[in-house]
Amino acid sequence: MAIFLSNRRNLCHPRYNAVASGLSDLLHWMQSYMCKKQRGDSTLHLSATAAPRISPRMEIALANHAATQTPAKVRPASIANWLLFVALLVFAMVVVGGITRLTESGLSITEWKPVSGALPPLNEAAWVSEFEKYKQIPEYTEINGPAGMTLAQFKFIYFWEWVHRLLGRLIGLAFALPLVWFWVKQAIPAGYKPRLVALFALGGLQGAIGWWMVSSGLSARTDVSHYRLAVHLLTALFILGGLVWTALDLKALARNSAAKPAKLTGFAAVVLAILFVQLLFGAWVAGLNAGYVSNSWPLMNDRFYPAGVDVGRGMLSALANDPFLTHFVHRWWAWVAVIALIMLARRTKKAGVRSASIAIHSAFGVQILLGIATVMTGVNIVLAVLHQAVGALVVASAAWGVHVIGRNDGQ
Repeated sequence: MAIFLSNRRNLCHPRYNAVASGLSDLLHWMQSYMCKKQRGDSTLHLSATAAPRISPRMEIALANHAATQTPAKVRPASIANWLLFVALLVFAMVVVGGITRLTESGLSITEWKPVSGALPPLNEAAWVSEFEKYKQIPEYTEINGPAGMTLAQFKFIYFWEWVHRLLGRLIGLAFALPLVWFWVKQAIPAGYKPRLVALFALGGLQGAIGWWMVSSGLSARTDVSHYRLAVHLLTALFILGGLVWTALDLKALARNSAAKPAKLTGFAAVVLAILFVQLLFGAWVAGLNAGYVSNSWPLMNDRFYPAGVDVGRGMLSALANDPFLTHFVHRWWAWVAVIALIMLARRTKKAGVRSASIAIHSAFGVQILLGIATVMTGVNIVLAVLHQAVGALVVASAAWGVHVIGRNDGQ
C-alpha cells in the first residue's frame, strides 16, 4: 500500500479513495480476528473463507495503477540520454559542414564510397590519384587550377570534406548500434519504435542528400546547387530538432510513467514556420555567397533596399536566386523570427520552464549579434562558422520551447 500513499499529491484522486475503502475492509477483518483470538477461538489459521476480501473498487484501483507502471525492462531515461548524445554529434556535423562550405572543400572528394571511402589516401600515389580526379571538375579547371592550386592545398580541402563524411558515418553507427541493443533488450517504450526508426531513416536519407548536393557541382558548375544545399542543411536541422523533441518526450516518460508525448500546438507551428523561412534564406545566402554582397549594417551599401536586384525573371525567381535580395530578406526576416521566438519564450516561461525561456533568448540574441558581425567583417570565417553553429542552437532551443508548451505529462 505504500506504493499509493507515497505520492501525496494525488491522495484526493478517486483511485486512492477506492484504496482507502479497501484498507477499511481489511482493518475491519483484522479487528474481528483479534476479538476471536481474545475469546480463545482455536481457529486461528487463515482459511479461504476467513481471508479478507478486497473490495471491487480496490481491485480496479490496483489494476489501473499496475497499468501505469513502466515495465522493468523499459529504459526511457537511458534512451533519452543516448538521443541527446546523438544530437550533440549532429550539432558537430552542422559546424563541420559550415567549415567545409566556407573553405570551399565540399567538391574535393568526387566519388561516393560509403564504406571504402572511410579511409583517406594513405600514400603519396593515392593522394596524386585523388588530386587528378579533382582536376577533372569545373571548380578546378575554372577557378583553382588557374589560381595554381598545389597538392598541399588540395590536401587541406580534402581533409575537411573527409572529416565531414566521416562524422556522418560515425553518427550512423552511434544511432544504429544502440538502437539495436535497446530493441533486443526490449528497453524501448511502447509507441517509440516507429519514431526511432524514422529518425534513423532520415539519417540515412541525409547521407544520400549530401551526395546529391555534391554531384550538382561535379559537371556543369563550379559550386553546388544552393537549392540542394538548403535541403541538406534543413534536413540536418530537422533531425536535430527531432532528436531533442523525442529525448524530451522520453525524459517526461521517465519522470511519470503515464506521460504522453507532447503535441505540436498551432502557435508552435506558426513559430516553426517563421523560423523555417529564416533558415531557408540563410541556406540560400550561404549557397549563393550572398554574404559578400554587402559589408554594412543596417543599410546595404548605403541603401535600405539594395541596388542591383535582378527581377528580370520575376520576383519569385529573384527571391530564390538573386544574392542581393536573398541577403536583404535574410537580414530583415530575422526580426520577424525574433518576435516569434520572444513570444515562444514568454509562453515557455509561463508554463513553468524558465530554463527553456533563457535558452531561447540567449540563442537568438547571440545569433543576431553574430549575423551582424559576420556581415560587417566581410564574412570572417570564424564568425561565419559560429553563426551557423548558433543557428543550430536556435533550432534546438526552439524545439525545447515548443515541446514545453505542447507537453502533457499526465499530471
